[in-house]
Amino acid sequence: MLDFSSLTMTEIIRLQNQLQQELTRRFERPLALAFSDIVGSTAYFARFGDAAGRQLQQLHFDLLAECIGPVGGRVVDTAGDGAFLVFPHAGAALDGAIALQAATARANESRGRQQQLVLRIGLHWGRVLSDGSAVSGDAVNLCARVAASALAGELRLTRALFQELQREHRLNCRSLGDTPLPGFAEPVELLTLDWRDPALFPRSLTVEETSERMNLPRQDIVAFGRLLEHNGVHANDIVLTHPDPTLQRQISRWHFELRRTEHGMHLVALSDSGTSVDGQPVGRGQTAPVRAGSRIRVAEVLTLRLLGAEGPVSDVDDNSTMMLGGPARGLPTHYD
Repeated sequence: MLDFSSLTMTEIIRLQNQLQQELTRRFERPLALAFSDIVGSTAYFARFGDAAGRQLQQLHFDLLAECIGPVGGRVVDTAGDGAFLVFPHAGAALDGAIALQAATARANESRGRQQQLVLRIGLHWGRVLSDGSAVSGDAVNLCARVAASALAGELRLTRALFQELQREHRLNCRSLGDTPLPGFAEPVELLTLDWRDPALFPRSLTVEETSERMNLPRQDIVAFGRLLEHNGVHANDIVLTHPDPTLQRQISRWHFELRRTEHGMHLVALSDSGTSVDGQPVGRGQTAPVRAGSRIRVAEVLTLRLLGAEGPVSDVDDNSTMMLGGPARGLPTHYD
């Protein structure tokens, strides 16, 4: 045992330098990092109770175990409804994140809209200290901030990870520009990855009557209707409005849903007030496949066209409801 009490200040400083060099030599290495987090879990626990909330967390962890092992990933830590993951290289991290989102979509097919599992994932490539179990360093803190900045259902990554990717993955990335992150003095350039085929999974829509355009939320079920909220809870993700109050009442409180599955998107009609896809009526409870270019007619008063490209407007965030078709008029006074 070294007797530190006999060392001079100079000797201690030299020893610190030697220890730092040895720590770096033995334990510093580049790794691909990821944080995965459930969106809206606090509200979910409050609405459905602790047992249901814990089941949602377990579904997240089970899907993680299923998806990241085959690409060499491992869970370093979990806290509440989030998980910290590491991968041997950037491609493995992205493949694991895509597999996780695909598995989540499959799981959500059998879950109602209010019980959906929605994740946000942040990815980064950087040098960390690791003994094969614990992982620490400023890169870990940065990755956690990247995940926290992501929108619901989004895969968000740093430029450092992007530069490590193969060309086929880079083509699906879109720059978000320099983004301020809490705890970091300088903004960090971030990108978002949309791994789905935009022809099969439309990314935005436009209202033909007004040319209004918006990006679709990234969750697997997106609800459209006239009702803004019900019993203090958002009733629809996109509220359909019309400047004429008489025509507004023809739109149902819950009119239809767009549902993303593993292989494509479908419309599910929820109303008897009239819904058609590309001129074909879709009765209440019936489904119809949709894709980029599909036209959705709503109660013969609004026409929505689905688009494969994202528009210039902002995505819907976790707690937002978008108004489409006309100015917001608050809650309707008549319900069908």
